[in-house]
Amino acid sequence: MKFAKPSLTIQQQIEKLEGRGMAVPDNAVANHSLQHISYYRLRAYWLPFEIDAEIEGEHKFAEGTTFDDALSLYVFDRQLRLLAMDAIERIEVSLRGAWAHRLATQHGPHGYLEPGIYARSDQFARALSSLLDEIDRSKDTFVKHYTTKYDDPQHPPVWMVSEILSLGQLSKWFSNLKARADRQAISKVYGLDEKVLASSAHHLTYVRNICAHHGRLWNKQFTVTMIVPSSPPALRLAMNPRTDRQIYNTLAMLGYLMGIVAPTSDWRRRLCGLLETCPHAKLEAMGFPEGWQDMPAWKPATQAEEVS
Repeated sequence: MKFAKPSLTIQQQIEKLEGRGMAVPDNAVANHSLQHISYYRLRAYWLPFEIDAEIEGEHKFAEGTTFDDALSLYVFDRQLRLLAMDAIERIEVSLRGAWAHRLATQHGPHGYLEPGIYARSDQFARALSSLLDEIDRSKDTFVKHYTTKYDDPQHPPVWMVSEILSLGQLSKWFSNLKARADRQAISKVYGLDEKVLASSAHHLTYVRNICAHHGRLWNKQFTVTMIVPSSPPALRLAMNPRTDRQIYNTLAMLGYLMGIVAPTSDWRRRLCGLLETCPHAKLEAMGFPEGWQDMPAWKPATQAEEVS
């Protein structure tokens, strides 16, 4: 089938939307949004308002749909990505520190370079190759200082290299540790089983990449999921095993981990506040279970959380 869709000017795009039944209350707002966000990106946010037209393959908008409805859903999704990234950043920094501390105290400053502490040598070789590339590319002062001052061992200690690992790389180093005692010692910091932490780190890497590339998040159907933990009880009860491909479980895990790595943060309260700002962001499309706000995991850890 040959692609035959024509290119449209901004005004023609607005006219097309109006022709399909979308009200455009403010032409200037629509023009600005289509210019700086683009028709194609915004299309994902007016899809929930589309209904089938009489002509097969065509679509029209439900009665009462406005351009502002789609725009508000886009703004909500953007704010949700920023909130998720805020939590993932803090969790990533914490996990770097926990991993580096365990390896340094248990295996020595350069013990991370010993192939014998890893379950699979092929995965270790790939991870090390990727790490050495990062070290070579790094312009960080601490890396340059080490390589200039020391030549034995050749590579920096684990607490330095942890600072240049991405979350994706870190999850691979962690999950490949041979000794369950090492994995459990790191996981204990977060009150999770090591398999759950490994699965969550892998999943959060996937979510982080979606956010970093400005992808749609609010009603995304995830292809990389995580294990639903059996403990601690508050987290287990908060999770929704029936919707493991939607954002709700991710947010529940982020809220739980933020309670550990940033206990005075108002992250969960900000999330709840954001959910109230956009009625078009249907909670069922995000995987939220009925009565989720009454679950212990969504209650503040203290009577008055401080902003952090």
